Amino acid sequence: MISNKRILIVVPARGGSKGIPLKNLRKVNGVPLVAAVGKIIKSLSEIDQSVVSTDHEEIASVAEDAGIAAPFRRPKELSGDRISDIEVLTHALLEMELIDSVTYDIIVMLQPTSPLRKAKHVLDTIKMLVDGAWDAVWTVSETDSKSHPLKQLIVDKNSLNYYDISGGEIIARQQLEPVYHRNGIAYAITRECLLDKKSIKGDKTGALVIKGDHISIDTERDLDLVKLILSGAISGDE
Repeated sequence: MISNKRILIVVPARGGSKGIPLKNLRKVNGVPLVAAVGKIIKSLSEIDQSVVSTDHEEIASVAEDAGIAAPFRRPKELSGDRISDIEVLTHALLEMELIDSVTYDIIVMLQPTSPLRKAKHVLDTIKMLVDGAWDAVWTVSETDSKSHPLKQLIVDKNSLNYYDISGGEIIARQQLEPVYHRNGIAYAITRECLLDKKSIKGDKTGALVIKGDHISIDTERDLDLVKLILSGAISGDE
């Protein structure tokens, strides 16, 4: 608990990933991605409960071995690649409240595909939610200037144009206002936001900016980059 708020961590880890088959079981430094989340959770005494939301028996078993509860399986209708986080988190929350006979005040989503997270990132996200009276807090990273929306182009039938016409006025990157993207490290959401507003963002959303590179694994190349960062071969997060 933090400030008498009961905290549930939900680890979404379906078995049907397409880019990397059974992605959540792939190993980094010898540890399956879903188990690496368990190691983080174990270091956080403030967490009341954690659960994996999965439709896959091996993922459930590996999660349980890492200390994450797996008392239910995600139903087939919530296991496709077009199912929203809202649906998955709502199902997990209601199942765990029924199983544990308690009400959870804060739901934290930790995706296994962000293995560069640290325990401090998770705790800071939760504390920001509680201290700032936000509906939700997301961790974000500053987007590299090369990927800034005003630097992007579109091609239509071999015809080139700016994605945003304002991009034609940009001469130097110093003119670009910083923009940010989700890094998948942590999402902290109030129960009211998730169930009543049916949102993981709500009306009042805080942003915890995390410096450094935080790769969300979608491809084999992402996986290789994470391994290089963790080995110290290339620079990573701060």
